[in-house]
Amino acid sequence: MKYYIIVGEPSGDLHGSNLMKGIVAEDSEAQFRFWGGDKMAEVGGKENLAKHYRETSFFGIAQVLRNLKTIFGQIDECKRDIEAFNPDVVILIDYPSFNMRIAKWAKARGIKVYYYIAPKVWAWKEWRVKEIRKYVDRLYTIFPFETDYFRSKGIEPVFCGNPLCDSIAQYKAQMGSREEFLKENGLDERPIVALLAGSRRSEIKDNLADMIAISQNFPNYQFVVAAVPWIEKELYDEILADTGVKFVCDKTYDTLIYAEAAIVTSGTATLETALMNTPEIVLYHIPKLYEWLRPIVLKIPYISLVNINLGRECVREIVVNKIDVEAVSEELRSILEGGSKRTKMLEDFAELQTMMGGEGSSHRVAADIVKSLKVSSIN
Repeated sequence: MKYYIIVGEPSGDLHGSNLMKGIVAEDSEAQFRFWGGDKMAEVGGKENLAKHYRETSFFGIAQVLRNLKTIFGQIDECKRDIEAFNPDVVILIDYPSFNMRIAKWAKARGIKVYYYIAPKVWAWKEWRVKEIRKYVDRLYTIFPFETDYFRSKGIEPVFCGNPLCDSIAQYKAQMGSREEFLKENGLDERPIVALLAGSRRSEIKDNLADMIAISQNFPNYQFVVAAVPWIEKELYDEILADTGVKFVCDKTYDTLIYAEAAIVTSGTATLETALMNTPEIVLYHIPKLYEWLRPIVLKIPYISLVNINLGRECVREIVVNKIDVEAVSEELRSILEGGSKRTKMLEDFAELQTMMGGEGSSHRVAADIVKSLKVSSIN
């Protein structure tokens, strides 16, 4: 069968490549065409990569507004490419602003639409539920609570586990030792506190300054920023100058795995940190106005995926305009070795890991996709 897959960011490229491997295992005659990245190209062939995510990633409102003409041009380009390929199914992975437009268009043309990694409508933009119900033939969730949520909205989703379990297991299997990591990155033998300050320039500027202030209270630890490769090093250098905080680029998983604890902004990184068994604090700097608007805009009581999935506070969330450095430092001490909250947090992480379904998620989704397409072709 013919599969057209669309992702718009690095994480989607990783999950897309694992999904494609699973599809090939189930369908030896699978043909792919895709918008993705290098990892998907390794599986499906560079000649079948219609557009790289580097050309389609626009972060923040300002970037989106400046590139609206380009974005709408890419949507039209994608539609033409789908028509030329004539797939049995379009598989959309996350990336909802782009992908929901493709879903509406494809559904109108009688093309099956499967959505893997459902849009997070339970947190914001709940109006998209109606579009999902109308334009998506099969919806794959990656969190157990999402399944109940979508059922309550009249959609019967499929939960096969969380693909992060596969990604982390694959990474651990090929990573080097702690000694190699320290040597390669100029780190010393002190225990590590990992700092994940965000993936956008504005986030990094605001969050990293707060994280640095906390680091000054822990001279026996080395605080290590896990930097993202698409942000220029000069920004980090400017913020980190004369602070003693270390810099590591594009080594987030290594930094987290070898850290004793982590301070993390919101988003997927909070879940990744927990799945690696690294105790964490969630720290996110917001403007004063957002502090007032948060109860109105956000529809859920927590911002970290750890707490959202467990349905209770496991990791402390500090989402404020101005932090109390001493209070946050005390919270960090409580999750370091010997800290009062560390053991309970690790027990909660074990529960969370069970909830996420363990390894094999990507293959289970792939098997379901192939099976359902075969059934529908018979009917």
